[in-house]
Amino acid sequence: MFKIGYGEDSHALEKGKILTIGNLQIKNSPRGTIAHSDGDVLLHALSDALLSAFAAGDIGKYFPPSNMDYKDLDSNIILAKVLELINYDNLKINNIAAVVILDKPKLGDLREAIQARVAELLAIEINKVGITFKTSEGLAERHVQARVTVLLELI
Repeated sequence: MFKIGYGEDSHALEKGKILTIGNLQIKNSPRGTIAHSDGDVLLHALSDALLSAFAAGDIGKYFPPSNMDYKDLDSNIILAKVLELINYDNLKINNIAAVVILDKPKLGDLREAIQARVAELLAIEINKVGITFKTSEGLAERHVQARVTVLLELI
């Protein structure tokens, strides 16, 4: 049996903040995310996609921004908790298709590093993590967004 999940996340950007995507800090970014946690849009969208495949809500249900225990939380912890919630040991990820929308900086040179880190966090092969990068064409320069679809197989 197969399951498909979809997740989406976005955050405003501000100078002086850190930008994290795929659990990697983007060192050359002029702005970072305004967020309760570390604001990693890719891991947030991935976590929501995994939860949605099982109609289990979203990360806000489990990590509400009103709870100060989650302030500045590393998103790999969110992803790890989500994997526990969906009983990841009984699943096989066939593939992940992700899009990150960000005007600056360009992320193409970091594609393999981000893919490798996401694959490592999920204990899957890197060729199962597809990531594309787009810009907003100047429509949302102070904004970062990610959309993720996952195809899961119950084993």
